[in-house]
Amino acid sequence: MSPFIWPLTKIVFNCQSPSISKPIVGFFTFETIRFGSFRCFSFLSRYHLAFVRTGAFAKNDKATKFLKTIQISAFSLPFVARLLRHAKCQQQQSVPVLKTNRQNAIPTVSGNGTPTAPTLAELWEIVRPYLGWLLLSLIASAVVAYMNIRIPVLLGQLVNQIVAHLRDVRPLSAALDFRALRPLALRLLVAQLGQAFATFICITALFWMGERMSADLRTQLFSHLLRFPMHFFDTHRSGELGDCLNNDVQEFKSSFKLCAVQGLRTLAQTVGCAVSLWSVSPQMTLLTLGVVHSVILVGALFGSLLRRLSFQSQSQSALAAGVSGEALQNIRTVKVFAMEEAETELYRKEVRTACSLGERLGVGIGLFQALSNFFLNGIVLGVLYGGGQLVAEQQLSAGDLMSFMATAQIIQRSVSQFSLIFGNGIKAWTSCARILQFLRIDPNCHNHLSGNEQIPRHSLIGDIHLHNICFSYPTRPEKAVLNGIDLHFVGGQTTAICGPSGAGKSTIAALVERLYEPQNGKVTLDGRDIRSLDPLWLRQKAIGVISQEPILFSTSIRENIRYGRPNATEEEIRSAAELANAAEFIENFANGYDTLVGERGATLSGGQKQRIAIARALIKDPPILILDEATSALDAESERAVQLALGRVMRDRTVIIIAHRLSTIRNADQIYVLKNGQMVEKGTHDQLVRNRRGVYHSLVSEQRQKSPGEDEPPKTKAGSIEKIRRIFNF
Repeated sequence: MSPFIWPLTKIVFNCQSPSISKPIVGFFTFETIRFGSFRCFSFLSRYHLAFVRTGAFAKNDKATKFLKTIQISAFSLPFVARLLRHAKCQQQQSVPVLKTNRQNAIPTVSGNGTPTAPTLAELWEIVRPYLGWLLLSLIASAVVAYMNIRIPVLLGQLVNQIVAHLRDVRPLSAALDFRALRPLALRLLVAQLGQAFATFICITALFWMGERMSADLRTQLFSHLLRFPMHFFDTHRSGELGDCLNNDVQEFKSSFKLCAVQGLRTLAQTVGCAVSLWSVSPQMTLLTLGVVHSVILVGALFGSLLRRLSFQSQSQSALAAGVSGEALQNIRTVKVFAMEEAETELYRKEVRTACSLGERLGVGIGLFQALSNFFLNGIVLGVLYGGGQLVAEQQLSAGDLMSFMATAQIIQRSVSQFSLIFGNGIKAWTSCARILQFLRIDPNCHNHLSGNEQIPRHSLIGDIHLHNICFSYPTRPEKAVLNGIDLHFVGGQTTAICGPSGAGKSTIAALVERLYEPQNGKVTLDGRDIRSLDPLWLRQKAIGVISQEPILFSTSIRENIRYGRPNATEEEIRSAAELANAAEFIENFANGYDTLVGERGATLSGGQKQRIAIARALIKDPPILILDEATSALDAESERAVQLALGRVMRDRTVIIIAHRLSTIRNADQIYVLKNGQMVEKGTHDQLVRNRRGVYHSLVSEQRQKSPGEDEPPKTKAGSIEKIRRIFNF
């Protein structure tokens, strides 16, 4: 049986990995193609042995024994392959699933824990805009490689000429006339200057290409992520996305630059040196290239395993980054609950897992480089043994042997670079796969209609109707949040939605904003399906939102207000602040509108942040205003200031109020009461409180018990007199 077929037979019957459960014939076909190159190496060794037995080495037992050793090594390579294959099978079974106390939010495109490998077409699309810089750096790298081969040759010729000159002339005059050496020395100087200039061009072009590619790729990925629907961010942590956006792009840029230029230069030097070796001794060249061939085979065997380990290591590092980012973003909550130690322990756990995976990756890369160095060191040993025998047989001169040895060492250094390039190539491949797993996703793949229609402002009424809406969040598809609900928000009126927590109030606001798409039913604006409308127009021009917890950016108050309309003038910014009852406290700051608010508005009070958020929503003058529990988290004084501001801006708009505190919706034109995803009551405040068995009455009674007097209107002197009249009947 052929020496590489027998291990394959053992693998079929010994490896229990499910991924190997395929027909025996198909397995043999695939594995024979994969490992068939071992036969080439075995044939090469047999060719050398036959040459020795029939040629000039026939009388030399040492050379014959040496080449027999090479042949035996070739026969043993398939057994090494078997061990590696078996180790990979065991690794596929024993790789632990990454677990954490928080959801691991990085899904894989392929679904089996490894991202889909980048295709050549995808790599071409990434590199194509910078092809000119890449070609320039590759040409310069090829020139450097040529000079690296040419300079030792010129140096050797110069040394030979000096030796010949000293041999032919008298020692006293030898130091006086070196004119014959000037042409050769000048050629050597030109070669060295050419190498230096080509190195400068190569590095400069490569850095320009890498930085521009990195900047464009990072911008493209960031823009792509921002266009994803909301449910995408429900299942992906911002820290993990940031890790891909920054670290993976940086890793891909660095590794790609190294692989592109170093790879070409190493390949050019190897090919050039191989040609030089062939001109000296074809027999020894075949032996040397056979060892290089074995290094390539080892790299092919380790490639798949190392790619898998590299992806797992980078994914776990991204998970650890997500844990740290989440804790730092919510640092106040962490400190309030004294969870510093718990967060540290959770982060330590994820970092240790990432460290363990990184160590396993390091072992794999180290084993590959160790085997590569072992085979490469065999080049020197082979040249010494084989070349020594050729010199003894007077088939090779001592000078040619030294030249062959020096050139072989260049090949050794070049091929040793391949192992480093291979490791960086694995990192570049994995980083590119992680980037492309997001770029491959169409942001509009879950939208039934792309939406490109707009309603002119002068004809926009703001009449919103929810028709038989059924909705479940993609993260919890089994739980229906809204179940066949019908609501009508009359244009120009104030409509309130109330109900217990989890009834679906904020979900309705999200559907109106088209942050999510309902599974059944539709939302219409002035009779038009909201999915046919341009979502950018809808959010920029038609709808303004004031949420319970306003998020401000770490910039000035002016820029936070202008965020609602980037082209707003200074007068419009101040007018919006005045309308939101925020101008007074803003102008009391030392820097006024240029005051920095800190991360997430940390330097402002809750009421101040809320009023700036109101100004941000009002600066675009939206015909539809959504107040999502805008005052539920404020103290009494801040709530009065915000309510005063809201009272100014709610006139002549379609207003949707979502509230727990029922005192804020007493004057609404219509109130919808939700429970368990369904509308159970509707009417005005006075109509609903009369139904003592209704949900609304229960909510009002419950809030009166918790906060006596909150739902009652403020008492006045006239009100007290009217009460006395009723009591005494006059």
